[in-house]
Amino acid sequence: MLAVLCPGQGAQTPGMLEPWLELDGVGAHLASLSEATNVDLLTHGTASDADTIRDTAIAQPLLVAAALLSARCVFSNGVPTGSVVAGHSVGEFGAAALAGVIAEEAALALVTVRGAAMAAAAASSEPTSMAAVLGGEPEAVTAALAALDLTPANVNGGGQVVAAGAKTAISELVANPPERARVIELQVAGAFHTRYMAPAIDALAAAASGISPTQPTATLLSNADGDVVTNGDDALDRLVRQVANPVRWDLCMERMLELGVTGIIEVAPGGVLTGLAKRVMKGVPAVALKSPEDLDAARELVEEHA
Repeated sequence: MLAVLCPGQGAQTPGMLEPWLELDGVGAHLASLSEATNVDLLTHGTASDADTIRDTAIAQPLLVAAALLSARCVFSNGVPTGSVVAGHSVGEFGAAALAGVIAEEAALALVTVRGAAMAAAAASSEPTSMAAVLGGEPEAVTAALAALDLTPANVNGGGQVVAAGAKTAISELVANPPERARVIELQVAGAFHTRYMAPAIDALAAAASGISPTQPTATLLSNADGDVVTNGDDALDRLVRQVANPVRWDLCMERMLELGVTGIIEVAPGGVLTGLAKRVMKGVPAVALKSPEDLDAARELVEEHA
């Protein structure tokens, strides 16, 4: 069984779309996606620097576009029936489109609203931040976050938790990490997937109200709990609510193992999720799409596992 994974914010790199645009049809595909957003996907995907594409309002639609562009290069007729599809955080929007719940253009339009609303929510709150906690005993990490009123915003598995909350509390966590753990503050606009993002829900819900979802054509997993989502309305509602709730990628990987996933394709800009899978889903072969040079390996894996 094949799993197709879409990475989340932080995976973007300067110029990441440039090599893909050399392939036939990709430029036209990007142009059609661009019509659904107010973000200049071509410029930001080829010429903008790291600081520019770190902006949440730019990064999110850019990542979803990269996922959809690269996925079509592997699956010209869509993700194979019976495959598992999942995305990390903003990657859920690409996953929803690949699973047939919403059209690609709807995914771009909706994620554009999401990115802008999350950026606005971060700007209007007290200073907030996020930090990766690597290693440490799970109980000690949980206790340290609770003591500082921090949220485990991303529980990624493999001993990686991303804490989020007040900037002062994140600074305290960095200065005094849990025993046997390393803490690295992340360059983000605010505390994503926490209560600080609650103001973004209304804007996203309003935008989603104009979308008519359909039933998933693949096995779609939810970040909320790793559950299989079988209803289009439920899938869309989960996309809206997830903006202010923790990502449980650990549960998504557990569910993939339970479902019998035997091969993984991580669409562009790949690398992060396959790295986590190597630590948690040991022995499951994976291909991360970083450039078109990875397409042959991806297609071979699809032939063997789809």
